[in-house]
Amino acid sequence: MKFGIIKERKNPPDRRVVFSPSKLQEFQNQFPKATLKVETSDIRVFSDNAYKNAGLEVTDAMSDCDVLIGVKEVPIDALIPNKKYFFFSHTIKKQPYNRDLLNAILDKNIELYDHETITKENGMRLIGFGRYAGIVGAYNGFRAIGLKNESFNLPKAETLDSQKELIHQLNKISLPKGFKILLTGNGKVAYGAKEMLDAMHIKQVSVDDYLSKTYEEVVYCLADVLDYNKRNDGQVIDNFDFYNNPEAYESNFFRFAKVTDFFIAGHFFGDGSPYLFTREDAKHSDFKIKFVADISCDIDGPVASTIRPSTIADPIYGYDPETEKEVDYTNENAIVVMAVDNLPCELPKDASEGFGEMFLQNVIPAFFNNDKDGVLERAKMTENGKLTKRFSYLQDYVDGKE
Repeated sequence: MKFGIIKERKNPPDRRVVFSPSKLQEFQNQFPKATLKVETSDIRVFSDNAYKNAGLEVTDAMSDCDVLIGVKEVPIDALIPNKKYFFFSHTIKKQPYNRDLLNAILDKNIELYDHETITKENGMRLIGFGRYAGIVGAYNGFRAIGLKNESFNLPKAETLDSQKELIHQLNKISLPKGFKILLTGNGKVAYGAKEMLDAMHIKQVSVDDYLSKTYEEVVYCLADVLDYNKRNDGQVIDNFDFYNNPEAYESNFFRFAKVTDFFIAGHFFGDGSPYLFTREDAKHSDFKIKFVADISCDIDGPVASTIRPSTIADPIYGYDPETEKEVDYTNENAIVVMAVDNLPCELPKDASEGFGEMFLQNVIPAFFNNDKDGVLERAKMTENGKLTKRFSYLQDYVDGKE
């Protein structure tokens, strides 16, 4: 079987790749019957020569590959018919801007495997860039604090080479005494951000202590969904009850907002879940949060100050709670918001290495073991010019009825 690592063609350019040269070498060593090709690229974080030096074929000709693997959406005119493709298609939530792409995939008889659909049997995702979003998001949040307070000036993450360099920069800064940081979530994003807080030797405290005690030192609290949501009937059950019955809950976040200086949003927000804080909450005199690193980046959603995504080029904006409008982040009344929605792009080397490791461990073996764990079968969105049964819910979207 021939596997091709394709060039990223989406704008703005994305320097990430699914397999670094070293991971592709591991792939070849583990599965010597596979033929591997790398499409030439002048934007990839690893140069063509790096792949050639690793003994890999770099070429413009990819049409003889059976499986084509990329990161971002492939432009319609670059799709090769009758192939298997892996990339983030951004169609599974019926995103209107990619309806034409999914239709083209069907028309060209392509088998599409979206990276987001590669899951365990229980629905947990097997691969993703979430950890790196958390790493960069936390760093960018601290950078915003320094710029707003004019207390330190961290370089942009995209100018640094690795997580190690980000940590080195963060360990140079000082924060105000008693500064409190709230981190929400329990997945890869939150734990990526937690890596950075721990690397800065910031003390982690319990939810109860965070809410009730004052500190001379900087501290942080990691809060899960049942810490900032409560059942309307007062019962305390478990996370799965919240995931299955979000409408039975209301936000209990404001108690955190009263004592938090910097909020890092690393949670997953499900349909029907209560908002963490509303625009009215942000107006309240007891609302203390002045800095938000919204890694989750749900627009006009659970974090009221996130009114638009920001960009790597211009990552920070201000939100005025009184007017509910965007203002310059240096404005005295502004909540400072970092809401970049493609954070892993700022750490392309580390992100690519980590992604390739997960892909090699969880996806590639399925091609050589008759997909014994059903990974490919679950992930397959299209086949023979039609949606697979698992993704038939997209038919109205494909037909333009939604």
